Amino acid sequence: MSPAEALRKSVPADMTDAEWKQRVDLAACYRLIAFYGWDDLVDTHISARVPGPEHHFLINPYGLMFDEITASSLVKVDLDGNQLTESEYSINPAGFTIHSAIHEVREDAGCVIHLHTPDGTAVASCMEGLQPLNQTAQLVTHDLAYHDYEGIALDHDERPRLQKDIGQKNHMLLRNHGTLTVGRSVASAFERMFHLERACTMQVRTRMLGPTAYPVDQIVIDKNTEILSNPHRSEARSTKLVWPPLLRKLDRLDPSYKT
Repeated sequence: MSPAEALRKSVPADMTDAEWKQRVDLAACYRLIAFYGWDDLVDTHISARVPGPEHHFLINPYGLMFDEITASSLVKVDLDGNQLTESEYSINPAGFTIHSAIHEVREDAGCVIHLHTPDGTAVASCMEGLQPLNQTAQLVTHDLAYHDYEGIALDHDERPRLQKDIGQKNHMLLRNHGTLTVGRSVASAFERMFHLERACTMQVRTRMLGPTAYPVDQIVIDKNTEILSNPHRSEARSTKLVWPPLLRKLDRLDPSYKT
């Protein structure tokens, strides 16, 4: 049986192939976040827009660990927070505030990832933010936004400020809070988060060595910015080169994310 035939066989009768594929990719992303140790008990969240004209999106059922999430357990909601699929679980209200804000104004926001990792939150809590100290950081810093902390994100009045601060950027440091990435696909949002988190870890380790960071010429930073500023190149790399082997890794570990 081909992969396409296997996909069609598993799609629920009341769901399009496109929605089911998005569910499988999003469930895979939750499992990968858990695999890399970036989860935070049942907190933090990843969302993916359901293909179609409506601004419906999928998000985790609040109360499942990330390594428990499956394609069928994801909850579909609209921009008003109404749950459109039956579930014994609700959704994280702070997660809804953050994710609905971005899905509302970014047609290209196929996926939004938000984390609270130790190194990501440490850099988000530093005055200097993320610096272009190395090649990995330079994958991110040309496309990085910042949003000041306003407390636990339960107030929907914060959404316009989130929207204004992220603009058209695809990486964000939520000050005193954590990290966030946006992608046209789950694959590109995940790869961006991988580089953002790794850049934060590299900066934390470099700063632990003292004031010894070797300088990078601005002309080199500008050169890398020019190379990396093509979004189509980034999307193709993520979806065709990076994501397939990550799915194969998950299939070897535990393929139940696809159920």
